[in-house]
Amino acid sequence: MKPEKIWLSSPHMGGNEQKFIEKAFEENWIAPLGPNVTGFEEDLQKYLGEDSYVSVLSSGTAAIHLGLIHLGVGLGDEVICQTFTFSASANPIVYLGATPVFVDSEEETWNMCPIALEEAIKSRIEKGKKPKAIIAVHLYGMPFKVDEILQVAQKYDIPVLEDSAEALGSTYKKQKCGTFGTISILSFNGNKIITTSGGGALVTKQKEIKEKTIFLATQARDNAPHYQHSHIGYNYRMSNICAGIGRGQMEVLDLHVEKRRAMHQFYSDFFASNSEISILKEPNSDFYSNHWLSAIILPNYATREALRLAFEKENIETRPLWKPMHLQPVFKECLFFGKNTAEQLFEKGLCLPSGSNLEEDNKERITEVIRCFF
Repeated sequence: MKPEKIWLSSPHMGGNEQKFIEKAFEENWIAPLGPNVTGFEEDLQKYLGEDSYVSVLSSGTAAIHLGLIHLGVGLGDEVICQTFTFSASANPIVYLGATPVFVDSEEETWNMCPIALEEAIKSRIEKGKKPKAIIAVHLYGMPFKVDEILQVAQKYDIPVLEDSAEALGSTYKKQKCGTFGTISILSFNGNKIITTSGGGALVTKQKEIKEKTIFLATQARDNAPHYQHSHIGYNYRMSNICAGIGRGQMEVLDLHVEKRRAMHQFYSDFFASNSEISILKEPNSDFYSNHWLSAIILPNYATREALRLAFEKENIETRPLWKPMHLQPVFKECLFFGKNTAEQLFEKGLCLPSGSNLEEDNKERITEVIRCFF
């Protein structure tokens, strides 16, 4: 009989989520509006600070889609995107008839390389195709090199869409991730630092952008007594039920970050004496990661796969690092700028169980697999 499954990153309830859901049922707010939606947005705005305005949506992908619309991306445009990321960062570019231009990672944070970014911008400008936007990702909760990326973006007057789907609770120079971009996005998918089962948010510093986001996310219905539409709209608003889960999760967000960081320290201590293994860590004190996922680099692809299968045999979920977007079949015709950093990370990297709900017996099983393997 197989032992109980240890998941990579499973939902972790705090206990009060049900209270907000029950209230929604009592008041019959079973809709994509209501007190929980407003309350969740206010909770997030207070948490993020920096004069943030938040619109909660059905997914982080929806937030990227609407964010690109706000930035004026349309048919025939080009958008620079970090190659080392989940496909949801890139897919909305194509929704709008635009084309992704992929940029490699740097080795310290594994995020967008500022040097390759500038190379891509200069190359496309020379071809008469100045990029319309830049999508930069805080991968696995690790902040990207914010100062360097924003400096390049400002130099060429290109807005940044900050993909903070994995980085709620992370900071750069003590400022919350999710507040650096012209537009920023969050995700509350089931495996994230907090969850609404599915969901996301768009973050902006402009109240009118928030209002327009809500307008577009609710089918762009004009202010009229009948159904009238002057713009294309989307069914992207978060439900009052999901937002209720979010309100309960906000109460334990800091605790979840603390526990994820403790898991990262557990792995750091365990691998400290193993020169074959390196772990993703903050480059310096400017960076503070929520360590949504703890990830290691092994000597080669064969070792990575063998360790993954050893975990799988013991019913423990691990996952290779993201396969770069420029290597994905669907994006094989897209331009790529950089070297092979992202490719090497994919070949050698493995994400380890990182949930905030892992117990000591889970850690013992994980430890035993690694000890036996090495």
